Amino acid sequence: MSRSIKVAAAALALWLVATAVQAGAPLTNLGRAATTKEVAAWDIDVRPDFKGLPKGSGSVSAGMKVWEGKCASCHGTFGESNEVFTPIVGGIGPDDLKTGRVASLSNGKQPQKTTLMKVATVSTLWDYINRAMPWTAPKSLTTDEVYAVTAYILNMGEILPDDFVLSDKTIAQAQQRMPNRNGMSTRHGMWDVRAKGDVKSVACMKNCAVDEKPRSTLPEAARNAHGNLALQNRTFGAVRGVDTSVPPQAVRIAAATATAAAPAQRSAGLALMQQNACIACHGVSTKVMGPSFVQIGDKYRADPSAAGMLFDKVKNGSSGTWGAIPMPAQGHVKDEDVKVLIKWVLDGAK
Repeated sequence: MSRSIKVAAAALALWLVATAVQAGAPLTNLGRAATTKEVAAWDIDVRPDFKGLPKGSGSVSAGMKVWEGKCASCHGTFGESNEVFTPIVGGIGPDDLKTGRVASLSNGKQPQKTTLMKVATVSTLWDYINRAMPWTAPKSLTTDEVYAVTAYILNMGEILPDDFVLSDKTIAQAQQRMPNRNGMSTRHGMWDVRAKGDVKSVACMKNCAVDEKPRSTLPEAARNAHGNLALQNRTFGAVRGVDTSVPPQAVRIAAATATAAAPAQRSAGLALMQQNACIACHGVSTKVMGPSFVQIGDKYRADPSAAGMLFDKVKNGSSGTWGAIPMPAQGHVKDEDVKVLIKWVLDGAK
């Protein structure tokens, strides 16, 4: 069957379905109803009034263990690091806890805005941790771990005491102490459909003028400061980002001369490194948070016991070898994949 005939057949099938829907005819063989478990897997959002919050609890002390094992490598031991992401903790004081308005948001005394300065509701913090953290393994935390690490973050910000146990029963108490609880504005169209919009713009729908000049560019000095941005994506969702390891001019030349030839097959080690999100913390040849794979290979290549030692560090985690930031245990990675990765590193991470 030719391509044109296949396209025509597909178009006819879609027309018949549309006609049947308009005519009210029953549709068959078009999927099935979602199961209760399938709906529950997607229905995880938590509202500011705590509707949707699951039952569970976690203490500050339990949250400290979760933090040190799965969070500190990106956010710092005390949540103050800005090496990878904007600091979570800092910029609030006792008066903010009383008023519910963070003074440093408006007085300019804290130039870098932290999470605890801005967030108005505990539910926002809980919900984001639950659905998106840790960076390399989203949704891998248990409900009790989310409660615990949320409690520990609020404790580091001196919002909750050391002996506090955060739960679906006590989260309202934590909300009453949030430093910016009264700072969220709701008088705009994103919150109230009857309110005025918070932005003003004139919609252009026809013959719109296009300004081809870029509005913002990455400074050349910072282009590859933290490794190749094109590689630093999680293992799901759309992958975007320019190859910052290549100078801009070289990118333009490569784009102009590109052909339809298939790219060379990546090595098994490189593919596993990307598949298991190792690139969130390590570059191939450039330091990100941890050392580059080339640096690791150079350091241990001559050591006959290196393969076994590195295997243990990957599976069980380690700290102190390359600096203060610990590497979380990667127990979810298959043993055979870890061995392939280590061999690739010791062979030069090519």
